[in-house]
Amino acid sequence: MSDFHQNGNIATLHNLRTRSLDEMTYELEIFAQNRKMSLILPCLYSELETDAMPRILAELSKVTYLHRIIIGLDRADEAQFRQAKEFFKGLNQNHIVIWNDSPRMLALGDRLAELGLAPAEQGKGKNVWSSLGYLIACEDSAVMAIHDCDIVTYTNELLARLIYPVANASFPYQVAKGYYARVGNEKLNGRVTRLLVSPLLIALKRVVGDRDYIDYLRSFRYPLSGEFAMRSNILPDLRIPSDWGLEIGVLSEAWRNLAPKAVCQVEIADSYDHKHQTLSEADANAGLNRMSTDICKAIFRKLAADGTVFTPNVFRALKATYYRCALDLLDAYYNDAKMNGVSIDRHSEEGAIELFAENIMRAGQFFLDNPHETPFIPTWNRVHSADPGFLAALRDAAAKDEAEFV
Repeated sequence: MSDFHQNGNIATLHNLRTRSLDEMTYELEIFAQNRKMSLILPCLYSELETDAMPRILAELSKVTYLHRIIIGLDRADEAQFRQAKEFFKGLNQNHIVIWNDSPRMLALGDRLAELGLAPAEQGKGKNVWSSLGYLIACEDSAVMAIHDCDIVTYTNELLARLIYPVANASFPYQVAKGYYARVGNEKLNGRVTRLLVSPLLIALKRVVGDRDYIDYLRSFRYPLSGEFAMRSNILPDLRIPSDWGLEIGVLSEAWRNLAPKAVCQVEIADSYDHKHQTLSEADANAGLNRMSTDICKAIFRKLAADGTVFTPNVFRALKATYYRCALDLLDAYYNDAKMNGVSIDRHSEEGAIELFAENIMRAGQFFLDNPHETPFIPTWNRVHSADPGFLAALRDAAAKDEAEFV
């Protein structure tokens, strides 16, 4: 069953529990005979020490249809890389741990810097970009999926439902975005989507008028989820943001490159919980404080690229409109939570709204002050054009690190 949520931009595929995981796995195994599938896991070394990663490892070891798992490892020294390799030995699939901080990988970064193509900053965006480069260099996967490494409620059914829409060749989808209810530990979660993105998109529609891009983003039930799958042919032209706007950036790329009928969202879990970022009110460069600013910048940049004119007065009006919309939505969230027996802290939620309102202005001012900013990492097609041997060098460096540090 599918519907066209809100403005009819994208298909929504529901989890109706009418088929068992075994039935879906059987189909995916058939698809995999002609369309190899790979999974990318961008992670920090510190995530290997959490309760989530052992569970994810155990669940992935049951998966029979994956051709390869690529683990992008950040913030690890040599000893930690060795430990990570030992940790992931529990996987039954062909897999590789890419040590992003290795001397070989750092030398490749210097090689890109000489061409003016190096990623601007470290983080999840660079990790995903490097892992995609390795996958492209392997030239053997038709489908790829990515999910976060802090999911404490993880089951391999999440992966099966995420990857199925793009693995099924009879479906038109090039990109599948995962969504799920954000309830955990009897609390209503998903603060950034509920308190920033949803009211911001409503406010933008009121202030700058109807935009197809705004309607497109509003079609997603959880636009900030870190779970998505793609057909590999679109990866070389994918622009990855270097900041915390990764998820919005990927959706924006799908909007730029694909027809709406080639994008879907799929319900991948009944229960989902992960590590929750702190608000970090006192530090604009950390937690949800930084994330909210980067998300706003990503949305403003995309709208400007499509012809929307922003001025200081527009941002002032947007802040006021957002604040009213967010408070109105908070009333609805509070009532929904009470009706379903889950808790919601209205005081802290209003505090988050106030912070997000300030960050809309901060992001807007940054946008106006830096009109030539290009926060995207270069596409792999551009890297290949500038340095035709780079992808092969990336693949070889990862393989040598894997073989040397045993």
